[in-house]
Amino acid sequence: MAEATWRDYVQNKGKKPKPLKGLRVLEVCTIVFGPSGPSWLGEMGAEVIKVEIPPLGDLERDLSCSGFRFKEQSPLFLHDNINKYYLGLDLHKPEGQEIFCQLAAKADIIENNLRPGVMERFNVDYRKIEELNPGIIYIEKNGFGQWGPYAEENRPSNDGASQAFSGIAWMSSFPGQTPVKQMIYLSDMYGALLAEVAVLSALHHRDRTGKGQYIEISQTESIMRTMSWVWPYLDITGENPAPAGNRDVSICPADTFCCADDSMLSLAAAAPTEFAGLCAAMGQPELAQDPRFAEHLTRLKEENATALLSIIAQWASQHTAEEIEALAREHGFAAGRVRDAAQVAEDRGLQARGFMTQVDDAMYGEYLDHEFPVMMSATPPQKKWAARPVGFDNEYLLKNLLNLSDQELEALYQTGALGKWADRPGRRPPPDWDGSSDVILSRDMRSTQQDGEN
Repeated sequence: MAEATWRDYVQNKGKKPKPLKGLRVLEVCTIVFGPSGPSWLGEMGAEVIKVEIPPLGDLERDLSCSGFRFKEQSPLFLHDNINKYYLGLDLHKPEGQEIFCQLAAKADIIENNLRPGVMERFNVDYRKIEELNPGIIYIEKNGFGQWGPYAEENRPSNDGASQAFSGIAWMSSFPGQTPVKQMIYLSDMYGALLAEVAVLSALHHRDRTGKGQYIEISQTESIMRTMSWVWPYLDITGENPAPAGNRDVSICPADTFCCADDSMLSLAAAAPTEFAGLCAAMGQPELAQDPRFAEHLTRLKEENATALLSIIAQWASQHTAEEIEALAREHGFAAGRVRDAAQVAEDRGLQARGFMTQVDDAMYGEYLDHEFPVMMSATPPQKKWAARPVGFDNEYLLKNLLNLSDQELEALYQTGALGKWADRPGRRPPPDWDGSSDVILSRDMRSTQQDGEN
């Protein structure tokens, strides 16, 4: 069944309809927590309009690993802003607010991650938009939510601050060592994912009732959800769960070990058959019957866990990671070497499934990225185009959606309510752009024709 379902999936997904086709999203978002969610909706076929205040736009355009840029653009911005239309609209100006309200009347979803009260000052808050569009789904995302003491303090946040404030950085460290912030934007990405779960749930509610709703989400509260057992454990036992490094304190054995080839390997064997398989692989089958280790709950006791992990560490140090992985496949326990990003990108399994892929963009050319990590047999998500300069799609959007004339557009440019990119890296087109490739009208017509064929 699986083979028949997914045969030629990678080659054919561009020819199939998208699950969220027909939905329109207005995004007033910045950095990572805000833009990444609408990008996922865009990969699933929603029409996402990224509203940026010209000429500088989203600050994420300036965020790059060690200052590296690809054709003057931040790889982070490219990754988080797939499949969007770009509107340079100044919401400080009444004319810009009016255009936003006209677009909101035709939208399904509005997303922002600005500080509490900013959208009210722009006169485009939920109460205002709901009067124009009762079915609107309006979500606000920030560090601590839209209400409560931290919102009243207007306390700023970012991913690192959220990891620290939530307790996850402390939990991610080794005992007695400095807390570790994950280099990836864990709080941003997980919070953005939960936000889109709420948005899709609200769409289902609207389908049943015809009513939209207002949603708010806290970045810090979101990442606390990943800490699962910590909160009931703290309350019931009165003990503060201690950092444990790479060791899993709820599964034994489960830890990271040094191998003979100087590589590191993560190993776990909780179920009885898995643990028996590990003991057999180590040439010590009798350990599976040892009173200290025979039952999982007994293995979890500190003195038993320490003894068992020491035995496994001694064994792992005498074998290469490849040898242990082969034994794991043979004996039925989990083991995988710790890989760096380059090793992951070259993985044959990920490449065969089309997850790691070369994006071939009309403006930026080819670069490596990953596809949406969910496969859907009838309506597969897909990357279609990369990020664009500030205001790149102004004319197309306002003519196509609001029927504005050239004279009306010129008036908006004159007031400063409408604008385009600044002449600086990250905002303007790449230096090798020919000035005409990927003109929005032709791109939109091409997408429409493809969808119409399905």
